[in-house]
Amino acid sequence: MVKQHAPLEEDIDGLFQPFAQKMERHGLASIVIDTFRHYFGRLVRGETGLISRADIAPVAEDEIADVARLTGFREAGRAAGERSVVIKLNGGLGTSMGLSQAKSLLEAKAGLSFLDIIVRQALIYRRKHGVRLPVVFMNSFSTESDTLEALSPYGDLGVAGIPLSFLQHKFPKVSQDGLTQASWAADPGLEWNPPGHGDIYTALVTSGMLEKLLTGGMRYAFISNSDNLGAVMDETILGYFAEHDFPFMMEVADRTEADRKGGHLARLKNGGLTLREIAQCPEEELEEFRDITAYKYFNTNTIWVNLEALKALLEMHQNVIPLPMIRNPKTVDPRDESSPPVYQLETAMGSAISVFEGATAIRVPRNRFAPVKTCQDLLALWSDCYVLTDAMCVVQNPKRRLGTLGCRLDSRYYKNIDQLKARFARGVPSLLACISLDVQGDVFFGRGIEIKGEVVIANHRDRPVTLADGSVIQEDMIFD
Repeated sequence: MVKQHAPLEEDIDGLFQPFAQKMERHGLASIVIDTFRHYFGRLVRGETGLISRADIAPVAEDEIADVARLTGFREAGRAAGERSVVIKLNGGLGTSMGLSQAKSLLEAKAGLSFLDIIVRQALIYRRKHGVRLPVVFMNSFSTESDTLEALSPYGDLGVAGIPLSFLQHKFPKVSQDGLTQASWAADPGLEWNPPGHGDIYTALVTSGMLEKLLTGGMRYAFISNSDNLGAVMDETILGYFAEHDFPFMMEVADRTEADRKGGHLARLKNGGLTLREIAQCPEEELEEFRDITAYKYFNTNTIWVNLEALKALLEMHQNVIPLPMIRNPKTVDPRDESSPPVYQLETAMGSAISVFEGATAIRVPRNRFAPVKTCQDLLALWSDCYVLTDAMCVVQNPKRRLGTLGCRLDSRYYKNIDQLKARFARGVPSLLACISLDVQGDVFFGRGIEIKGEVVIANHRDRPVTLADGSVIQEDMIFD
């Protein structure tokens, strides 16, 4: 009888041993090593982590709740507020925007950083409702010290017994050739990758944060990205979550053309819900994945978790929750396509929707999803299209009647924050009456400019151009 390779645990153990030793040398906890082994074993067995149309079906409009139609849950939300915690994912350095510190330290609005606004939102909510509402940040090793320093002026932010932060982990990259450790002597740090925000569940355990939250009387965790200022505590949503005693709930919004690459909600054949990221879609189905009419709801990466249910789930699985695996093919140096090909093993926080029995999703309005991923997102936020309310909520300017601004900036000249600041050093133009702005080439903006309608500004010259102070631009400008 021929021995089948895939199920041989001794083969997996042999391949995995060098990874375990490396992770131990870097001080990673045994739970993290066990978690990585789980996904590494799936990789060796030939699993791809792909989810095809044969595995899922679209979710219909009447299958999930719509927050706009919910009534009668506000009082329950107020009552649950005293047992709730806000957790912000804050591990990103914003390297795609040329940053070397936490992206949340960038100025967002009115001279305040994302971090300032997040903290002030929580402090205002506490005063208004008379609750503790701890705010906790999941940082990376790269963002921890900068974040804590930036939080130091807020002496009233801390809640007794609950630290302000905990750390996410890292996974070793796997060489596609032989599934061995990736090695890169030019920069050993590139031998590691973030394990995806699905690491939050492991990190809550290894840091002791989960136990501290439960001991401190917390039951409901509201978790979102620190660059999404639209994700604020909502009494109706919290009340709906608490009253129904859901273990897990994902906020989803209607997909638009801007969300064609975002992870979408789907229904498994067993009736449960799941999240499919684009990296989990077979290549031949990518066009269908991007069809916003087929899969209507995308994951905003904002979730609600019952911490008691999370602890029970962790205990059931010996602290290794079997989230769907994302096998992300990359090169060991992502900036060098000629460097050796590797796999990054990752998981998505929202994919836990398929693991918690009884998990659900809720449709939310678009204003709860306003992430800043690029400099053009940041320019729109800086502009008069958005205002900061007294409750520290960033909302679309009520004077604007044109919907979401379409903004496209030439990545050659506006990709990183220093480039953006240099070209708008004299102020951001008024975009209140602008439908869309498309800037091509190297353009510097003067003071007090107003842009209206759909405008293309294209500089085809081999030198920068500067738009005059006080210009009112309502038609295309082409510089040849």
